Amino acid sequence: MIRIIDLPKILDERGNLSIIEEGNQIPFKIKRVYWVYDVPGGELRGSHALKSTEEFIVALSGSFDVILNDGNRNRKYSLNRSYYGIYIPSMTWRTLKNFSTNSLAVVLASKEYDEKEYIRDFDYFLKLKK
Repeated sequence: MIRIIDLPKILDERGNLSIIEEGNQIPFKIKRVYWVYDVPGGELRGSHALKSTEEFIVALSGSFDVILNDGNRNRKYSLNRSYYGIYIPSMTWRTLKNFSTNSLAVVLASKEYDEKEYIRDFDYFLKLKK
């Protein structure tokens, strides 16, 4: 189930700290970590679904929107803080857009990269979800 997951936030006058731990906040074994940055204005990222890979996305810096479709409807989540993120189960169409200047999205994934995992045709995705 798609959900926002709050991360522990340790407040300190010297600067705050947040933590992501496999098995605590993240409901899957982390196999890959990647980040998206320097996205030109107006560009989209994602626009695909993953067959069996789960992901967790955090805005480490700046802000962006994550548009998710579960096969029935679109939902928009605005990520703009580094102490929470969005859990995306497999077979969920995702598009990231509206990146602010100097935004940084970090993505934790349950599987290593495999092009065969990707569904890049939205109509085909909808057929699979029926």
